[in-house]
Amino acid sequence: KAMEIISSSSVSGHADTYLPSLAQKGTALVSLRSSVETGTQAQVAQFLALRARELDSRVLSALASHASADPFVKVKKMIKDLIVRLMEEANEEAEHKGWCDTELATNEQTRKEKTEAVETLHAEIDELEASISKLTEDIAELTKAVAALDAAMAEATKLRQDEKAKNEQTVADSQEAQTAVAQALVVLKEFYAKAGEATAFVQQQPVAPEIFDSPYKGMQSENGGVIGMLEVIESDFARLEADTKSAEVAAQKEYDTFMTDSKVDK
Repeated sequence: KAMEIISSSSVSGHADTYLPSLAQKGTALVSLRSSVETGTQAQVAQFLALRARELDSRVLSALASHASADPFVKVKKMIKDLIVRLMEEANEEAEHKGWCDTELATNEQTRKEKTEAVETLHAEIDELEASISKLTEDIAELTKAVAALDAAMAEATKLRQDEKAKNEQTVADSQEAQTAVAQALVVLKEFYAKAGEATAFVQQQPVAPEIFDSPYKGMQSENGGVIGMLEVIESDFARLEADTKSAEVAAQKEYDTFMTDSKVDK
């Protein structure tokens, strides 16, 4: 650094201008001193080496080697080592910087992907919350519908039971009436048969009773009217029985269909 300053225009330039003789003397002195020092160092090293061989002294031999060595070798080596280490550190720093840049880029990409994933999840959450709200409303409506359907099924069951009981009673009453009418018909037919026989017996007498203007014919006209009326009544009860049974079958089928559809709807 000192040589650099001395060689600069501030010193050497002005010295060339104003002190040319001094600059020449200084240069010659430096050259001479360097030459003298180098010659003296060589003579000392040669002398020490000679005495080391004569005395077989390892200490003098090492001292001769040390004296002959350039005093700047270690400094140069240290500087080279320092430069190598600095270059290695610079390479390591560059590699580390590259690794950091790569990690930063990777982290940036990862952060971007995670942010997009979070936004997607928020959108899905909003959609699911809307679906839950809609489903809650649907459940409330369906619950009301199921309650109404249960009430309708209970009402239909009650009506069906009442109707079935009524139809069974009607069939039983019709059958009972038919039996009674049949019995009445038997009695009347027997009565009119006997009345006809009695009339025929009276007509065989030679003189008719004074109370009759004409021969007694018995209850022949009433016979057909009453018996016919009872037979119509009997047929009406039979038809009532048949119609009631048919209505019962149809009502039961309709009830079963309604219950099946209602269970499916539930």
